[in-house]
Amino acid sequence: MVEAARKFAGDGAGGSDFAQAPVVVRGLAKNYGAVTAVDHISFTIEAGTTVALLGGNGAGKTTTIAMLLGLIEPSAGEVRVFGADMSRNRYDVAQRINFQSPYVDLPARLTVKENLTVYAGLYGIANAGERIASVAEHLQIDMLLDRPTGKLSAGQKTRVGLAKALLNAPELLLLDEPTASLDPDTADWIRRKLKDYARERNATLLIASHNMAEVERLADRVILLQAGRIVEDETPRALIENYGRETLEDVFLDVVRGRTAQKLAAEPDRKAS
Repeated sequence: MVEAARKFAGDGAGGSDFAQAPVVVRGLAKNYGAVTAVDHISFTIEAGTTVALLGGNGAGKTTTIAMLLGLIEPSAGEVRVFGADMSRNRYDVAQRINFQSPYVDLPARLTVKENLTVYAGLYGIANAGERIASVAEHLQIDMLLDRPTGKLSAGQKTRVGLAKALLNAPELLLLDEPTASLDPDTADWIRRKLKDYARERNATLLIASHNMAEVERLADRVILLQAGRIVEDETPRALIENYGRETLEDVFLDVVRGRTAQKLAAEPDRKAS
């Protein structure tokens, strides 16, 4: 089992030992005219940790991830990935990171194997055919390789998207709703695969999800955004205890409704809805 997990993790691009934290964000801001999507946030993500970036619609999650990937330019502040400024070194860093989202479609007319082959070429993966076969086997999509991607179900597309994200054995993996459209059994299986991957590679994961039970299971730490600002940065258990709630979902609802831990502590009954 350990050997299979190592094969799944792959050799990757570059070593896993680096002096700088995988992600360092300082004073990051993004304005769209008069609208502030991200309001001068700062955080660091250390190697081997899984961090969940949470918030309601419009909280700034997607914009933050786009800036981490170097897809959009910040209005202020900086993003450093493995010590490199993403605004200047995006292509150098790209070999060590990857991204998955069910909202980003792969070309529908290409087969799954053709799509994965294209991305393997973009990442300069040696022995691409072997790597594609290995990842496909471990994510149980090998029977889908010859199918047109556009003919897949939503759940199958989610697994193919994850296979694409793992092709280059990234040291930093950004995941947007990683188990969207999956049935509970498959979603649980994927979570275990992600935990195995992170452990075997000492990989860093940043997850955006609205599945709070999933976040509780995967995340070492939660960064909660509200109106573009960080309002909480704690472990899931500490957040639940600080808010006097039963689940992380209860905490999430408190935050998006503007009820801070301090306000709740002043209420006669902290358990009140």
